Parts: sequence; C-alpha cells; structure tokens
Amino acid sequence: MSVGAALLAVGFAPTTSPYQRLKIELLSIVHLSKDAVHVYIGVGCLLVTLLLLRGRVKWKALLPGLAVSLAMEAVDLSDEWRVGRRLPWRASAHDVINTNAIPAVLVLFLRRRWVRPG
Repeated sequence: MSVGAALLAVGFAPTTSPYQRLKIELLSIVHLSKDAVHVYIGVGCLLVTLLLLRGRVKWKALLPGLAVSLAMEAVDLSDEWRVGRRLPWRASAHDVINTNAIPAVLVLFLRRRWVRPG
C-alpha cells in the first residue's frame, strides 16, 4: 500500500489540526515511535547547534532543543484544549524529557571531559 493510500485509510477527524496531521503522516512514513522521534529531534537540535557553535560545547547548546520541545508541546496542548479534552500534562512532560535527556547527558559528559571528542 502506498503512503498516500495509507493516509487516506487513516481518515482524519474534522477537528484534527494541520500540525497533528503532519505528525501522523510523518510517523507513518518513518515507522518510528513517537518517543524515538522526540529523541532524534533533541539530538538533531544539539548537533546543529554544536555545528553553529563550531564544536564549542556550552550549556547554551541545549536551549534550541528545549525551545523546540516546548513549542511542540505547546501546540499539542493547545490542540487538546481546542477540542475540549483534558490536558495531558504528564505526557507533555514525558515528551520534553525524552527530547532533552540524551543531549543533556552528552553535554554533561563533554563539559566534564569524561569523553574527549576526536
């Protein structure tokens, strides 16, 4: 079955926001769990930031990943609120932690020089 046919088979509710539709479509393409995608987003944000900082490992390298994860969760929570559902605070906190845990550990290890790059 093609991706387009799979998306038609999913059938979105009229209240599904464009952001939620995009998330569902991307997850159907990459075949990863939501948790795994959060980890990849966090590590990706860290890597891009370290490239922009020219490899200098500073705590502020964690800020873009934190900002992205908080923005994603703000949209998720607003979508839930818009359709009248209870806000899933625990799930949102879980997602923010999933997105930022590995980057935080990596920065900690690199800052403490427990792991030396190159």
